[in-house]
Amino acid sequence: MKTNWKIGDLAKLTGLTVRALRFYDQIGLFSPSGQTESGHRLYNESELSRLHQIISLKELGLSLEEIKSVVTGGQISPLEIVDLQINQIQEQIKQQQKLLEQLRHVSKLMQGKRELTVEDFTSLLRAMKQGFEKPVIERQTSWERHLDLLGDFLAEESGMPKPKEEKQ
Repeated sequence: MKTNWKIGDLAKLTGLTVRALRFYDQIGLFSPSGQTESGHRLYNESELSRLHQIISLKELGLSLEEIKSVVTGGQISPLEIVDLQINQIQEQIKQQQKLLEQLRHVSKLMQGKRELTVEDFTSLLRAMKQGFEKPVIERQTSWERHLDLLGDFLAEESGMPKPKEEKQ
């Protein structure tokens, strides 16, 4: 297996664009380990692991700034990231299975020329909606948690006391 890749080769290998890899380098998220004599970026095998972490965390809904903080701060191990991915995929499979069951139920009713009830439609809509709402709610919760942590950090740095409502 090749041990060093130029940016174009790495892009082809990973399915990312050269532009994305350059941007990640520009913001200090994912930088090459070296350069060729002509100045082309070179990436090695250990950077593939870091890139996997970055892409995985991005798929889990973290912003690039959050990802940078996690990856550089060592707050989460590569194994924990893989476990998070596994859990996320298992949850998605459960949601898709529920939706599939509802769709099959509606299909059987339609094949039997039976009229669908309001409950049939609402069950189907709930199953469809759950697949869209959950990521949004998780993202909102993540942002709220991070904003709370940022507020605590800024309060500590400035020496200001926490608001009274938080002290209780």
